Amino acid sequence: MTTQRLEADSPEKFRRAVEAAAALLRQGQVVALPTETVYGLAANALDPVAVRRVYEVKGRPASNPLIVHVASLEMARDCVSAWPETAERLARAFWPGPLTLVLPKADSIPPEVTGGGNTVAIRWPAHPFIQAVILECQFPLAAPSANLANRVSPTTAEHVLAQLNGRIPLVVDGGPCAVGIESTVIDLARQPPRILRPGMIHAEALAPLLPGLGQAPHMPLEACAPASPGLFPKHYAPAAPVRVLSWTSPEHLCQQLRKLGADPAAAHVLAHTTIPQKGPFADVWVLPRDPVAYARALYATWHRCDQQGARLIIMEAVPEESAWAGIADRLRRAEGLASPPA
Repeated sequence: MTTQRLEADSPEKFRRAVEAAAALLRQGQVVALPTETVYGLAANALDPVAVRRVYEVKGRPASNPLIVHVASLEMARDCVSAWPETAERLARAFWPGPLTLVLPKADSIPPEVTGGGNTVAIRWPAHPFIQAVILECQFPLAAPSANLANRVSPTTAEHVLAQLNGRIPLVVDGGPCAVGIESTVIDLARQPPRILRPGMIHAEALAPLLPGLGQAPHMPLEACAPASPGLFPKHYAPAAPVRVLSWTSPEHLCQQLRKLGADPAAAHVLAHTTIPQKGPFADVWVLPRDPVAYARALYATWHRCDQQGARLIIMEAVPEESAWAGIADRLRRAEGLASPPA
């Protein structure tokens, strides 16, 4: 299969790309489309055969559910069997945008989308291109990140092609993603509601609309089918091992690496505050100190580390603040140290 790449940087190109993507989706194909979070691998969410193709392309376990993307409140309500007042408040406050709501699924949503579970994750993305495709198709799209399972999510069309070239018929280039990490996921199917996956819409912004947020009891993933993607301990990872450390100087960092049995000369260091000179390290990357800008740059930097053949990636620990919670979650999962959310 040859993967076609279409740009959407003019009204004419945008329209042609929408029509091309919609035509393939109606045929049951999967295509890579830009969203504001990461690029998604999209299929007709109401077509079980097309959805199974998404899992095949990614090499994704069938138990790991997909997010259903919609382009209106009416379409979202059609995908669920219950739409509580909390869902209405959150949707009107944060949609279109990087927030996913987990609710009881409608019968029209096939079990392939939900990993066999009885809830579905719904999002109305903010990117104008995927919105236009959904409206053109007039059906919702199941769209996990457009990468191989457990690898770094793509934030440019180039990232998609690096992993999926020849596996899919089309990728639409909508430019770099504005958010850069996956959406915040809120479970509204249980009370009190809880954050399943933190993102750039953080708890402090959600709390006024969700009394009791985060107070649900701990529920191990083994107890039931996951309600959301992104809940496994190892996820969103570059090819090289990742370690998150804090240091006061380059010498202090080298000491820590040697205690871990790691050679500083093999380490690609990604820092935002205490930035060492390249010196003894394989490379040093400087990330922004602002969480919004950091999130936008994180995956792109991991992709560059992959391209350079990095053998070890050292991340400077981020602040323990709500605005950084989504980023801290991605760092833990890249390390393989994350635990199920409480």
